[in-house]
Amino acid sequence: MAIPLLAESPLALPDSIGPYRARDYFELPDSPRCELLFGRIYVSPSPNPRHQLIAFLLCRELYSIAQKAGGRAFVAPLDVRLADHSVVQPDVIYVCGARSSIVDEKRVAGAPDLLIEILSPRTARRDRGEKLALYAESGVREVWLVDPAGRQIEILANDDGRFVVVLPTSPRYRSTQLPEVEIDFAAFWNEVEVNG
Repeated sequence: MAIPLLAESPLALPDSIGPYRARDYFELPDSPRCELLFGRIYVSPSPNPRHQLIAFLLCRELYSIAQKAGGRAFVAPLDVRLADHSVVQPDVIYVCGARSSIVDEKRVAGAPDLLIEILSPRTARRDRGEKLALYAESGVREVWLVDPAGRQIEILANDDGRFVVVLPTSPRYRSTQLPEVEIDFAAFWNEVEVNG
């Protein structure tokens, strides 16, 4: 049976769960890169070099934090199974030390503590719509939406199943959800400019 792969997200969240489940997703070939969102399978476009540089630099920061705090940090592609109807590949994944058991030899099985999505014109609607709704209901504690063109990072903290915006008070951000996570965003963007 051929599974239709969707390229565009709907303008509004669908009313119902689509027909596909994790078992269907895990039977797909590795290419093209796909995600399962609320029972529908979407193709993810290949990222550009700036996107990859941003993902690498943020993961490097989180990896350093994870090494000191006993956590785990990963860069895409890596499957994150949040429900039987949803398996995603966020750009950067952070799991705190107390919850590192959700990482197995194949994937992350459960809600990571922090997920980072780097926005692009082709994925922004999906990242801000379906994926954000999924992350909120799955219990992801914090999400960062990175806008490479605007040099901005929107920080969202989970507040009882919905995300609220966190406004950093200085260029050096310390997470309200994960106290070990502290990053100098000004230095980060400077490094992106120097290397990008």
